[in-house]
Amino acid sequence: MTPTQSTGARNVSAPVGLRALGFIAFAAILIAPWFAGSFAQHLAIMACLNMIAVTGLAIISRSGQLSFAQAAFVAVGAYVSVLTERELGLNLWLAALLGIVAAAVLAGVLGGIILRLKGVYFVLVTFAFGELMRLSLLDWSGLTGGANGITRIAPIELFGLVLDTRPKFYAFSVAVVLLVLVAFRGVFRRPLGHAIDSIAENPALAESTGLSVFRLQVLAFIVGCGLAALSGVLQARYIGYISPESFNTGVTIGFLIMLVIGGRASVWGPFIGALVMTPLPELFRGAVQTQYVFYGAALILIMRFLPGGLASLWQRYAGRKEKQS
Repeated sequence: MTPTQSTGARNVSAPVGLRALGFIAFAAILIAPWFAGSFAQHLAIMACLNMIAVTGLAIISRSGQLSFAQAAFVAVGAYVSVLTERELGLNLWLAALLGIVAAAVLAGVLGGIILRLKGVYFVLVTFAFGELMRLSLLDWSGLTGGANGITRIAPIELFGLVLDTRPKFYAFSVAVVLLVLVAFRGVFRRPLGHAIDSIAENPALAESTGLSVFRLQVLAFIVGCGLAALSGVLQARYIGYISPESFNTGVTIGFLIMLVIGGRASVWGPFIGALVMTPLPELFRGAVQTQYVFYGAALILIMRFLPGGLASLWQRYAGRKEKQS
């Protein structure tokens, strides 16, 4: 298999009618929260923000690495965007852009140092970096507010419209998610995306064809962490409050669970995983231990019987339809 080819699992296409049905279902899921209560809209917004961060994690994963620092880069986006607006008086959108750029630059520097590490060593270093970032935000209390965090963060204002209600912010977050989905899908249907997939599947073969595994992994790390920062920027503006504990290692583990449940090898995996897993803590409110047992059981069952995640159910069904036709 050449680097510009994708695996068979990613190449399965559904019949036109089945695809149309899938897009109708997807549209119905996006529209449904507008007709639900305020709390359902909140869960839908948080699912959208998680989708963006998990998509970034999926890009890193598809390059052959597993990062435990995703929540740290969500924090970088949130804190840099808020602090540059407050301390430097920058425009909200310029501050948001700086938050994303700061995360991308930091990811480039960090990736250039640690991406030569493989497997568990890379995981441990990213885990340590995430904890270091959280502790730094706690200790730098004069700027970040420490454990008290930063409050009264101004909402997003778009073309004179202040996104200060859940329906407004949900509409905006859906638009951002759709843009991320289109971009993600487009990239991994082109040679660059196939090259990133190939270095995860067979790094030695990819190197022999002239691809730079290290450079592609750094690029994937930068893009993935930039998406995490975008999620952080939006989260800060939606909730109106940020604190270091909002970006602890448990948040990254939650992103990883969403990725595994949804399916890391599918474009739809991060979106399905976030959509399914974001509301679940509410079902287990007051029964935290039961929640952890459920998560563990779900992960074991998915990894044993459905290693491609929930997204692979669609691919399996589409594959059967294709063979029958």
